[in-house]
Amino acid sequence: MSGGVDSSVAAYLLLRQGFQVEGLFMKNWDEDDGTEYCTAVTDLEDAQKVCDILKITLHTANFAAEYWDNVFDYFLADYRKGRTPNPDILCNREIKFEQFVRYADALGADFIATGHYVRRDPEPQTDEDPQDIRATLPRVLKGLDQSKDQTYFLQAVPAEKLAGCLFPLGGWQKSDIRQVAEDLGLPNHRKKDSTGICFIGERRFDDFLAEYIKDRPGPINDPQGRLLGHHRGLHQYTLGQRQGIKLGGFSGRPEKPWYVMGKNHRTNTLTVTQDETHLLGTWLRADGVNWLTKPQLPMRCCAKIRYRQDDQDCLVSQAADGRFLVRFDAPQRAITPGQHIAFYDGDRLLGGATIQTTSTFQLNDQKI
Repeated sequence: MSGGVDSSVAAYLLLRQGFQVEGLFMKNWDEDDGTEYCTAVTDLEDAQKVCDILKITLHTANFAAEYWDNVFDYFLADYRKGRTPNPDILCNREIKFEQFVRYADALGADFIATGHYVRRDPEPQTDEDPQDIRATLPRVLKGLDQSKDQTYFLQAVPAEKLAGCLFPLGGWQKSDIRQVAEDLGLPNHRKKDSTGICFIGERRFDDFLAEYIKDRPGPINDPQGRLLGHHRGLHQYTLGQRQGIKLGGFSGRPEKPWYVMGKNHRTNTLTVTQDETHLLGTWLRADGVNWLTKPQLPMRCCAKIRYRQDDQDCLVSQAADGRFLVRFDAPQRAITPGQHIAFYDGDRLLGGATIQTTSTFQLNDQKI
């Protein structure tokens, strides 16, 4: 129970289906207590109001230490290496489907449930044996509301943890969920959805990073190695980025925007381009794969390299170095090491992996 409308209505729908329901409010971040960026106090108040209306017990747990060790430390380490991690995916694997599961098991719960817009085929019912359900690999499907589908964020969660989870909202449209909340008189029925990284809140991302990673300025070069300016620190930039590079016009160059196309951590060099085709790649290598099914490789399927992306046709195979090689039918923009790739067969989530290396654009037979 996050205090948001999704988890609130998820609890109500489970009650309506006949489940005995209790709520858990998780506090995962202590660093900003008492500041304008932290909404934990308000969120807990909202969660308690909802539980009072639904007449269910609300538990509270502080997983801040586990979050710091298993999510935030990894997040900082990757940024120091010049990579771009996704802490929301790590949070699901390490906190919601690890610490939360342990807490629920200690309470004697048969299942956990979340407000994710995800479906299971089929969803367990109250009269089914939880042990039998958890013994089978779940078919995890996209939510029917395609604009809210959140399977991408569950790609790193082990199948056995997903087997014990219910997703009451998977077959609903978000607009209908808000209407249910309003009809129930829930005080958070119009509450704005949380966006971005939870521990950063509404502040500028570079300001937040500056609190933990010291800027290390270096050169900004064009693809031919010519100096254009200086950057603040490689951790402040991501591949494909356009805003915030702060390069002015140059004599003899077109008046077009600049894009980040490469980061060399060894030389502390940021490479930028005005040619967006330099951002395109056709393959990547990934490791840390988490399969929710037993694939037969090589395998044709679809994939996403970021959340808000249409499915992309690809071929997945085992590389000689033990990693997984993904070749796309169409070039992809700004494939980014540290980010995650999710694999799909139609609506079914097959699994996911962490992007390690990717292709580079070829121009006149020379690597850019």
